[in-house]
Amino acid sequence: MRNAHAVADIRAAEQALMARLPPGTLMQRAAAGLAAVCAGLLPRVYGARVVVLAGSGDNGGDALYAGARLARRGARVTAVAAGTRLHAGGAAALRAAGGLLTEPGDPDLPAAMNAADLVLDGLLGIGGRGGLREQQAALAALAAAARTGNGTTVVAVDLPSGVDADTGEVTGPAVQADVTVTFGTWKTGLLVDPGAARAGLAHLVDIGLAAHLPAAAAAAYGAADVAALLPRPGRESDKYRRGVLGIVAGSDRFTGAAALAVGGALHGGAGMVRLVSAERAAAVVRQRWPEAVITVTGQTGGEVSTAGRVQAWLAGPGMGTDEPARDRLVAVLATDLPVLVDADGLTLVAREPELVAGRQAATLLTPHAGELARLLRADPAEVTARRAEHARAAASAFGCGVLLKGSTTVIAPADGGPLLVNPTGTGWLATAGSGDVLAGLAGALLAQGLDVREAAAAAAYLHGISARYAAGGAGPRPGGEAPIGAGDVITALPDAIRSMHEPTG
Repeated sequence: MRNAHAVADIRAAEQALMARLPPGTLMQRAAAGLAAVCAGLLPRVYGARVVVLAGSGDNGGDALYAGARLARRGARVTAVAAGTRLHAGGAAALRAAGGLLTEPGDPDLPAAMNAADLVLDGLLGIGGRGGLREQQAALAALAAAARTGNGTTVVAVDLPSGVDADTGEVTGPAVQADVTVTFGTWKTGLLVDPGAARAGLAHLVDIGLAAHLPAAAAAAYGAADVAALLPRPGRESDKYRRGVLGIVAGSDRFTGAAALAVGGALHGGAGMVRLVSAERAAAVVRQRWPEAVITVTGQTGGEVSTAGRVQAWLAGPGMGTDEPARDRLVAVLATDLPVLVDADGLTLVAREPELVAGRQAATLLTPHAGELARLLRADPAEVTARRAEHARAAASAFGCGVLLKGSTTVIAPADGGPLLVNPTGTGWLATAGSGDVLAGLAGALLAQGLDVREAAAAAAYLHGISARYAAGGAGPRPGGEAPIGAGDVITALPDAIRSMHEPTG
């Protein structure tokens, strides 16, 4: 698991650790780890051309000391003094190692950047807020031009400059890194888009902070974490003990949503699925998933009470938003069982927030950015730009767990606990119906006894892995990736789950 901490907590931990160490020790640990990663990225260190963009803070000092270490191994290192001052010790170490110092206005700088094998981004540290200033933005643009035009590797020091460390927000120009070397602990901005997309491949360098850090502000599950959560049936299991999920989904107009949600639930481990749906949608499900137990809806909306015993409910995919659909959602929410609300169910909740307000049983809302914007009466672009903030706001406003779907899925618990961020998302999931599959999968995990936080995180992780397997870029039959549909994600779910229990090297 990747645990991320708030900047204020990291600063306090650094101060506590530095009080017990000789001056400069922490920076030397960071610089040593940074230089080691950079050396591994170069074909060879001797003769390599390295440009260090050094801001005026400790982040710039880390970069300068790392540059000095590379220079002592024969690299040709040039540092650009990008701030109002340079870290004195780092600058002196670089000079002593044979490195050069220059200014942003140096007319030879664009050519030097374009010829560089590696650029170190030490412009701003984790305390930076807002976009890069004009001079910093100009240097970031030179790095980007070298990266795209000459294949120069850009390495961010602790965090790409221009990314908010606590939120991942990018409000202006920012560095696009190929690799980010972060120190002591993960930062939320490295886990959540748009910041995560700027970070490239991230490495964590241990500098001894762990004992001084409080509880994490955010976390990203790994395969071992998900494997520990997934239920495995025993010899005494039966379909009821494995979890029965009730699903209210589908309508005469939207027939596919029910089939996709049911498929996600069945391949997600549910022992039984009870579906409440319209006749046309039910007919599609009978053909695809004959094991589903179906109750056909009428005009009254009172079918939930007659569907049979379940351990959790999913309501929303393709069910419509008319009065009978509302009555079914109300009936589901009136139970004392865990409930996942998705799609059309979220539209109804956006109209009437009181439908979920004050509900005592566990509730999970699974919106995309547009749906969350409707729930919060917010701008969808703002939701996308500040995903963590808006997911937390919705969890607080509705008293529910919130799984915000998107390029990085963010899960905000109802109790205000640490955010969970899914690292397995892929662009192949941007296909119609994939959200219905995710809803069925998460609902199945709720029915099997996982709490809202666990079910949401495990489902998002498996959903992403399944899409990667289905697209052909990973899994038992890796190869060139190809377009997929939501049904392909369902088919790949068993392989994804198997990979959690039997991880490969």
